[in-house]
Amino acid sequence: MLKDDYDINIIGRQEYPDFPEGSGEISLNTTGSYTSRGGARLIAYKEYDTENPKVSCTSVLKVEPGKVTMMRSGSATRLILEEGRRHLCLYDTGYGTLSVGVFTSSLRSSLGERGGRVHIKYTLDIDSNLSSSNEITVDVKPRVRAELGI
Repeated sequence: MLKDDYDINIIGRQEYPDFPEGSGEISLNTTGSYTSRGGARLIAYKEYDTENPKVSCTSVLKVEPGKVTMMRSGSATRLILEEGRRHLCLYDTGYGTLSVGVFTSSLRSSLGERGGRVHIKYTLDIDSNLSSSNEITVDVKPRVRAELGI
């Protein structure tokens, strides 16, 4: 059970070199948990299916020095983002699982005891052919509780 005691704001940008009109930005503002375990910071939140809002999965970002692992419950998706390295990872499209190459060019984290920010720039490739250039920013901060008058 997640303790929804943190505000989590995620902005993702994608650019597709073969389809410039397909480039875009997504934004997610949600609540979730933020904990520390064994030198890693864990950001967990629920994502809801756009087709069926009653269906959700839990996404977890495990943030370690120079490395972020993105995982999704009930899915084979596991992206490893490590600055200066390329990893072959599994990505579940909802219609099947793809093996994708993930190269992280930049990873900056200012996460501390009470939240902070993670900013990552990476590319995805399929069969060594560039699929997209991506940028993701995750802001985490304690929730302001209205009942406390804050």
